Amino acid sequence: MKNSDRIWDLVEGRREAYRALANRVYDTPEILYTEYASADAHEEQLRAEGARVSRGVAGIPTAVVGEWGEGGPVIAILGEYDALPELGQEPGVAEPRPTGGPGHGCGHNLLGSAAMMAAAALADWLKESGLPGTVRYYGCPAEEGGAAKTFMVREGLFDDVAAAITWHPASMNGVDAPISLANTRIDYTFHGRAAHAAGAPELGRSALDAVELMNIGVNYMREHMPDDARIHYAYLDAGGTAPNVVQAKATVRQLIRARDLAGLRDLIARVDKIAEGATLMTETRVERRIVSGVSNLMGNRAMEQAMQAAFDRLGAPVFDTEDRDFAEAIRKTLTRDHIAASFRRMGMAPDYGKPLADFVAPLERPHTGGEGSTDVGDVSWAVPTVQARVATCAIGTPFHTWQLTAQGKSPMAHKGMEHAAKVMATTARTLFEQPEVLAAARAEHAAKMTETPYLCPMPDEVRPPIKPRAA
Repeated sequence: MKNSDRIWDLVEGRREAYRALANRVYDTPEILYTEYASADAHEEQLRAEGARVSRGVAGIPTAVVGEWGEGGPVIAILGEYDALPELGQEPGVAEPRPTGGPGHGCGHNLLGSAAMMAAAALADWLKESGLPGTVRYYGCPAEEGGAAKTFMVREGLFDDVAAAITWHPASMNGVDAPISLANTRIDYTFHGRAAHAAGAPELGRSALDAVELMNIGVNYMREHMPDDARIHYAYLDAGGTAPNVVQAKATVRQLIRARDLAGLRDLIARVDKIAEGATLMTETRVERRIVSGVSNLMGNRAMEQAMQAAFDRLGAPVFDTEDRDFAEAIRKTLTRDHIAASFRRMGMAPDYGKPLADFVAPLERPHTGGEGSTDVGDVSWAVPTVQARVATCAIGTPFHTWQLTAQGKSPMAHKGMEHAAKVMATTARTLFEQPEVLAAARAEHAAKMTETPYLCPMPDEVRPPIKPRAA
């Protein structure tokens, strides 16, 4: 790491508190719209930091916002804390030891903790500097398919924000390429007519047949859609377990992804037609319900250059022998393809002898590899947004797996988390100290919005699928 810096000192002074916060969230992993304990932990820490706290924003009980300062530009730092189902794993061991239930297979226990760490340190620096400005931390639930940020954007929570900064745990270090897929989740429920499958099959109209025919139609469509589009599905209700009863009701969830919102709308229309075709073939009817939707990421060069400058000053996280030994143990459970894929996503040639990323990828780099989706995309359409990737795990670690969950409380994960907080705080400081950088970011964003106005991927009638707190 380069010469020390006051804002880095303010981050480091919070080290123990935020490692404890990350571990606390890890120990109580919760999934979409049930993150009550995690939101409680974040609210408690925000109050300890002297923030003005709002809970339940956008009508979401597990969303929390903390704010410091006044006047000036409002700089948002985005955090998350939701987990994934069935990924509970004993931490610190390099073999699968499932604990049952959900787990942080995408590192969001670290994501939210580092984001708040950065926001609180930035707030202290802003107060010391005497500059006008507001720092706002957004505690965002349900990123893993729940699209909470999309609802928050739709409800106007970013209307007064000048710019937004976030990060994601990774096996590499660098400014994130602003490439993701817009997506929507739609449940198609088919209604048929029950009958005795042997005694009077001619009287039945199978909803399950309709689902299967729809899936076949979507499968044939895959040859005739853009290469980077994706459609996945899951049976939510297969119509029961009795094969001698014609299934009267069945539901399939289709997850449709496309490079941008315009392409997504086109694909949705085609999938809808396939569903209607399935009803004609089976003499059933279909009900369609949009569950969630997110936009593709919109890049902002001015913001990306500001974050790259922060990386250039900071360098990469510093790992020790213990970290490298654990990373090597994890890598023994992976293949060379896993390792190569990590390097390829950063536009770099594979180095199979390097267990942890001790380097920062250049901003100007080729980008290859598969893409996922994120509700950060909708924030990026609302305000100029930038995202970092910071190493918290062994190179090659696939996300949404036990290997990632196993590393979530490790010392190397905590070091990466702290480093991410410094990157974000340093980037945000640039926006306060250099108004011309923020002005350039906002002008670039406005020009893109003029060319392609934002259209929320979720209709107004779609509401967050709130789940009550367990007794």
